Amino acid sequence: MSVNNVIGRRAAGRPRVPGRSRPGSMAAGWLLAALGVACTPGGQELRVPAGAGAMLPRLTGGETPLLSWVEPAGTGHRLMFAEFGGNDWGMAREVAAGSDWFVNWADFPSVERLGDGRLAAHWLQKEGTAPYAYGVRISQTDNDGSWSPAVTPHDDGTPTEHGFVSLFPVGTALGAVWLDGRNMAADPPGGMTLRAARIRPDGRISAAWEIDALTCDCCQTGAAAGPMGAVVVYRDRSEHEVRDIYASVLGPEGWSSPARVAADGWRIDGCPVNGPAVAASGSLVVTGWFTAADGPTRVRAAISRNGGYRFEQAMDLSEGPVLGRVDVAALPGGRAAVSWVAAGHGKADGSSGARLRYRVIGASGPGPVQDVAYLEGSRAAGFPQMAATADRLIFAWTETGAGGPGIRSLAVRLP
Repeated sequence: MSVNNVIGRRAAGRPRVPGRSRPGSMAAGWLLAALGVACTPGGQELRVPAGAGAMLPRLTGGETPLLSWVEPAGTGHRLMFAEFGGNDWGMAREVAAGSDWFVNWADFPSVERLGDGRLAAHWLQKEGTAPYAYGVRISQTDNDGSWSPAVTPHDDGTPTEHGFVSLFPVGTALGAVWLDGRNMAADPPGGMTLRAARIRPDGRISAAWEIDALTCDCCQTGAAAGPMGAVVVYRDRSEHEVRDIYASVLGPEGWSSPARVAADGWRIDGCPVNGPAVAASGSLVVTGWFTAADGPTRVRAAISRNGGYRFEQAMDLSEGPVLGRVDVAALPGGRAAVSWVAAGHGKADGSSGARLRYRVIGASGPGPVQDVAYLEGSRAAGFPQMAATADRLIFAWTETGAGGPGIRSLAVRLP
């Protein structure tokens, strides 16, 4: 599906939906496949134990990063994952498989480590015949490492979109946040909402919330376990089609009122399919995102020193035009890294393409822009991912070619 097709479906497929009015209220296509080895000194190619046709990698950080992906399995698909062993990815393990999954370049599964050491995973399953009627399925491991039967965190039963999930630990329980289209089935149709649930280790839903009643339709969400509670970031949508980044924090009394991260003022009559990312490092929370407000495309980041309740003035990180696809990783010493895909950067042989880049944010501000790998304009390459260890950044993306897709991963020593 092309970028224009996605934006067109979202913009023309439904009427404008009124939302709450906010003063100065708070992007698209498939990503790119790597063509060469890392440009950054010290880059190390990592072996990925994925099967033929693997795609849609997702990295989650921590002391032992996890890499998950989707690969073909008979007439369907299966969700696999591996743990980082210090110098390479370990053996591949299966979470679940099915023949009726919703598999999409922008809305893809994950595996997350919980506070008590257990694992949680999510994937998407079709619900009905409509192209974008699908639901969220979540499973957790028990004490012996076995995956539990999947549960669904939403009970509305509407044949609408439920996806763009972020999982996060809440004590020994699991938190999940997702975009929920139940109101779009109403008459007259409503808008996309942001909802969340707390799920006990036994799979029962212990709490459920609506965080925001009107959001952008198909931008990824981001979540992190911050110093004052879980922080979620997402692309909001105002009644005037301003689609800036907002944040909410899960405290003892529930989710805080959504607050704008930065006043980009990006007005766009359709979803840019380019959501924010967030990470927490010590007392800091850092979020990064793509915007095309006021003309040039760019990547921005903002820091919160009070757990995500308020963010400081945003900073521009990118140089030149970008495609977005932002990720954020927390680093030791109260730092963070923000990665993105930059457009219009050719290879050494003069051919056109793009580059995967990152920048470290520290106490003295952002460091220099670092290049990771050359990319080409393949729609099947998905969203590059990034995670951090004590001394390295780990990247993963889908590489396409004549033999079909595959997962590529690279480790880069921190500058």
